[in-house]
Amino acid sequence: QVQLVESGGGLVQAGGSLRLSCAASGRTISTSAMGWFRQAPGKDRDVVAAISRNGDNTYYSESVKGRFTISRDIAKNTVFLQMNSLKPEDTAVYYCAAAASPFGSVVVTAPQRINYWGRGTQVTVSS
Repeated sequence: QVQLVESGGGLVQAGGSLRLSCAASGRTISTSAMGWFRQAPGKDRDVVAAISRNGDNTYYSESVKGRFTISRDIAKNTVFLQMNSLKPEDTAVYYCAAAASPFGSVVVTAPQRINYWGRGTQVTVSS
């Protein structure tokens, strides 16, 4: 069993930055492919960024590429999402996710492949 707890969300003006954290317990993040997803009202939950189990590969959705960075601290068992140049369309609930992956270099981007979800943290970007 893995528990994921997000923090760092909030209200920010367009152009600002936020750093989300995801503290994991019950299992080390180096044994899972990790990711950040988001869901806006009335929309599907979609991947924002993902990192492979071995940390060698990352993935970013086109809408955040160049603005967001996913990283992890193995010692702290924590995954981060640095979000810069935020836009109003980035407003959503952001979820941390973990997936079992037999291949260390594979990123997991499909919600149906996620094994564990955090409860989410609200990010609101005002114009």
